[in-house]
Amino acid sequence: MEFIKESDKNLSLSLFANQVVEGFITGLHKSPYHGFSVEFAEHRLYNAGESTRHIDWKLFGRTDKLFVKKYEEETNLRCQMVIDVSSSMYYPNFDKPTLENPNKLFFSVYAAAVLMNLLKKQRDAVGLSLYAEKVDVHTPPKTTLKHHNLIYHELDNVLKLDSTKEIKRTFSVEALHQIAESIHKRSLVILFSDMLDNSQERDEVFSALQHLKYNKHEVILFHVSEPKTELNLDFGNKPIRFVDAETNEGVKLNPAEVKNEYFSASKRQLDALRLKCLQYKIDFEEVDIYKGFEDILTSYLLKRQKMF
Repeated sequence: MEFIKESDKNLSLSLFANQVVEGFITGLHKSPYHGFSVEFAEHRLYNAGESTRHIDWKLFGRTDKLFVKKYEEETNLRCQMVIDVSSSMYYPNFDKPTLENPNKLFFSVYAAAVLMNLLKKQRDAVGLSLYAEKVDVHTPPKTTLKHHNLIYHELDNVLKLDSTKEIKRTFSVEALHQIAESIHKRSLVILFSDMLDNSQERDEVFSALQHLKYNKHEVILFHVSEPKTELNLDFGNKPIRFVDAETNEGVKLNPAEVKNEYFSASKRQLDALRLKCLQYKIDFEEVDIYKGFEDILTSYLLKRQKMF
């Protein structure tokens, strides 16, 4: 899926999200993955012997199969979207990110808006949590239009933040524990983060991720990254001054001389995170911020399908 062209960047988040979801659903109906369509999100197959009172006869006429209409309490999924808004998430475009040239936070906000639109179409409840050094925003999952508008407002506010005015370090441990404790009913927790944390002990971060599984929650971690420079250190063969976005500490070096060591260290860290997610039964999805939202929507639908 490609991004909408740059001339459409003035679209509101809600309109953009609706366009992406409508295009995704249209493509889904034409693809081999038709089984993941949202068309039957509020139906289940009829079981022989049960009452025929709630059979959807119009659907039977179209499909020649018996489906029973499911009530809201049977179908509603509660989804808590959690976004890391720390300074490292503003990489690589700290000034004016766009759909064609995003940073990690910009991409995460738009991805969350797209997911919320799909959740709304399926009458699922959605909440939002934003954190860096602490939890800055937390709204529990709801289905009302007023609540959706509140979330869009919070997401818009994130896009308006000036990355140069305030350095926000990442302390996921306390924030994720707090979010986990605040979600009381079984939910799907979707986390957008680069997982570049300033906690002293890496195991503490893993413990916080495990806490998200509390109360039988399902969890998807979308690990957002910029592959060319952040992962592969592709800056050419010349000295460059690198500045830490969250500590403002700097170092001058030739990236070509440390590329292999950097790549090995990054791989070890990523492998450890992936292994812990596997152990904790957390879905770990690597996300390239330049590749659009189709994989994110598909991952969500796969997870939703498994939950019902």
